[in-house]
Amino acid sequence: MSDLLPNFLHLGPSKSGSTWLHEVLIGHPEIYLSQAKDLYFFNRYYDRGPGWYRSQFRGAQREHKIIGEVCPDYLASPQAPERIRECLGPDIRLMVTLREPISRAFSSYLYLQKHGEAAPTFRETTKTSPELLEEGRYATHLRGYLRYFSRESLYIALFDDLEADPQAFLDGVTDWLGVARLPLSAVQLEAQLPASRARWLPLAMLAKHGANWVRRHDGAALVGSLKRSALVQRTLYRPLGADRPEMAPEDVAFMHEQLDAEIAEADSEFGLGLRRRWGWP
Repeated sequence: MSDLLPNFLHLGPSKSGSTWLHEVLIGHPEIYLSQAKDLYFFNRYYDRGPGWYRSQFRGAQREHKIIGEVCPDYLASPQAPERIRECLGPDIRLMVTLREPISRAFSSYLYLQKHGEAAPTFRETTKTSPELLEEGRYATHLRGYLRYFSRESLYIALFDDLEADPQAFLDGVTDWLGVARLPLSAVQLEAQLPASRARWLPLAMLAKHGANWVRRHDGAALVGSLKRSALVQRTLYRPLGADRPEMAPEDVAFMHEQLDAEIAEADSEFGLGLRRRWGWP
């Protein structure tokens, strides 16, 4: 077993390009990522201990400059920052990709919907699945990490830039990581796991519950390989395309009200210009 542990983590949030980033970086010759995206070690499975976590990187070699994991649940986890510091030390490189929080929440809602886990409306779902709202508290979550890590440890990217120019976005990441730039293929320039709906809801629900069961029984690598299978994705889901629903104006107003202070504080503390970039009033 390799004795190497990560020196890089992508923290989230969800629905902000983490699948795309994982699939691109896992093919970089100077980078080793866990075969499974979403190990959930620092939030769900910390009781498995450092030995289990180390085993997820058994394929890493000394020639890999960067060893890492992509798990979008870490950003909003109150326990994760201290655990990451304790396990990986203060010099770990941490990355987030912030997405306009209303569109991010609605994308998460559509994901829950296609697996039969959403309430009848978006607003009701924010109560049954509070992460729709809570993941958008960017200032709060970033401050939580800065209690344990320096500002220099944290690379803040924007999903807008990934959508506008994937190659430039990736170049920024690889330059920050200190590895060679990686030219993207035509396939890699496309979105990974676009918004979709279940072809047959019972099967999609069974697949989701089965994946969770496999993860709980130490099968994250298997889940990761199946999620990367184009055949599995085509069998289970149909891209929404022009059928993608729109968020109700009253829900947009509700989200603005709930998260306005968070965006203002993130701008003030990190100089990100999010209100301007995202057209917030």
